[in-house]
Amino acid sequence: MVQETNIEADRTITIKTGPVLKGSLFVSLLFHLILLIALQRALPISWIKEPLRIYHVEMIRLPVDNLDKDGAGNELSKTNSKETPNEDMEDTISLDTKDKRYTSYARIIKTRLMQNWKYPKEAWENLIEGEITVLFCLDRQGELKDINILQSSHHNILDNETMRTIRTSAPFPSFPGSVTVKKLNISANFSYRLGAKR
Repeated sequence: MVQETNIEADRTITIKTGPVLKGSLFVSLLFHLILLIALQRALPISWIKEPLRIYHVEMIRLPVDNLDKDGAGNELSKTNSKETPNEDMEDTISLDTKDKRYTSYARIIKTRLMQNWKYPKEAWENLIEGEITVLFCLDRQGELKDINILQSSHHNILDNETMRTIRTSAPFPSFPGSVTVKKLNISANFSYRLGAKR
């Protein structure tokens, strides 16, 4: 009987404290709201009431007629021609290039090729190994323009798989801003080894 009485007493306390907690929470919320309104009136927060000012900047260029007579204009045009990309240029890189202009783009190309590259089942079953080096050309939009085998594996099945891998991976992403040439030739080496992890 004593235990039942204690349980009933606990229930009574719990029932009575529920409304007390709710009431305390309501009073606290009301008090903080009043305090916030009082602080707002005592220390007003000034929001941006004026529109933002807009400035117009005009670049004024000095006349360049005298520069051409002195020969300085020629130097200026030479400097500008170095900075603008030459659309007729092309460059050749390997997939493992260390040239900072091409490293990120070469990494993207390599990743795309690895996703599509497979060891041919027939070559695997017949224990055919080999290494092939190819050179393929991309335009600025990443479109494949040409593929040439520089060094054959001497196994048609491996050479054909390499060509298929490159064609399946194309088109590649467009050239990033760091690549300023019109065409990019990429040298890639494909090694088919049965003991190597594919």
